[in-house]
Amino acid sequence: MINRGWTGSREVPGIAVTVVALLLGACEVPGQGGTAWPPLPSTALAELAPDSLRERALGDGVLYRFAWSARGPWAIHLVSAEIDRCELDLMVVPAMNEAGTERVRTPLTQMVPGAPSVPLAGVNGDFFRLDNGDPLGPEVTETTSRFSTRPAFAWGPDRTPWIGVPERAGEHMAFGPDTIVPGQGSDETGVVGGYPELLDRGLVVGDLGVTAGPAFAAARHPRTAVGFDNERRMLWLVVVDGRQAPRSAGMSLPELVSLFLWLGADEALNLDGGGSSAMLLGERVVSSPSDAEGERPVGNGLWLVENAEGCSP
Repeated sequence: MINRGWTGSREVPGIAVTVVALLLGACEVPGQGGTAWPPLPSTALAELAPDSLRERALGDGVLYRFAWSARGPWAIHLVSAEIDRCELDLMVVPAMNEAGTERVRTPLTQMVPGAPSVPLAGVNGDFFRLDNGDPLGPEVTETTSRFSTRPAFAWGPDRTPWIGVPERAGEHMAFGPDTIVPGQGSDETGVVGGYPELLDRGLVVGDLGVTAGPAFAAARHPRTAVGFDNERRMLWLVVVDGRQAPRSAGMSLPELVSLFLWLGADEALNLDGGGSSAMLLGERVVSSPSDAEGERPVGNGLWLVENAEGCSP
């Protein structure tokens, strides 16, 4: 069943999951300008065979989908964005104390970007140290920069996403075409770390850590990831709920890679998962975090935002 616009509840056999649909229905955004929304790729529809599919426009070229499939069972949250739109931008937000002087683990709902940006969707970011929330991988925000040779997702002034392993370039850090001076933030380039890299130019990267860490990679867990389709110029933010049988079991990393391939992505990076996995639309949590306490304090967040200043000549 496909429903465009959140006019009812999600119909998952034997499971009451109406709360998010009701919340979103109260702040529904209609299709922009009467234009047709791009369909979910046919391969994803065929492989997931969703028993329920809900769609909601977040802005021009940005669409949120919730899919529930008994094949997992999986509850999947997808945000797609046409990355060439000048009003769209990506931001990495570090978890800091109120004074902005120290790292401190913070729920994603307390890392919502402010004006002039309008937050459209956000997900939790990198793995982090439990004591203070320091990310394990690289990070570049307006106020922070950290170097690591762990894989990363980067977004620079040329508006082309990049996923890979950063390298040292003299005194700089190189994230594909973008270079950053360690210790200095950047208002043009954002970087968030993750592990492992999932797809590189359409190819699965190694064995995804299955041999070295089967409990992490081969087992099903809640997952958060980012990927993009270079040909269609489409960005994907993905959260798969997990540890919530019979509603959603989560995914192994091989299953997560398959999902990105079904979506048509050729680059993808796994972000922190488990109890950290969360997706927000605006300031509302739409995923179902697996911790009994609800949303977990994390180290940073990755946000898709709208900012009309990006279209200024």
